[in-house]
Amino acid sequence: MSKIIITAVGKDKVGIAAAICSALANNNVNVLDITQTIVEDFFNMMMIVDISNCLVSFGELSDSMNKIGELKGVQIKCQREDIFDKMHRI
Repeated sequence: MSKIIITAVGKDKVGIAAAICSALANNNVNVLDITQTIVEDFFNMMMIVDISNCLVSFGELSDSMNKIGELKGVQIKCQREDIFDKMHRI
């Protein structure tokens, strides 16, 4: 299994989670875990997804998430699980 962490942060608006999940489903990416919080007007979401059967490369998937972020006015980042773990070890 190949996992990545996707985070989305920004001003809340309708359809952020839906746009991300639709793009993931269209690329055969399975959502393993998801958490989201809205504090006042700020949206924060973290997902762990399995890209083992993804139809596009990690770079292409990351680019598509960036485009969704631009359209929705949020910042979306994709990180491989092993890099995420090492960055947040301490």
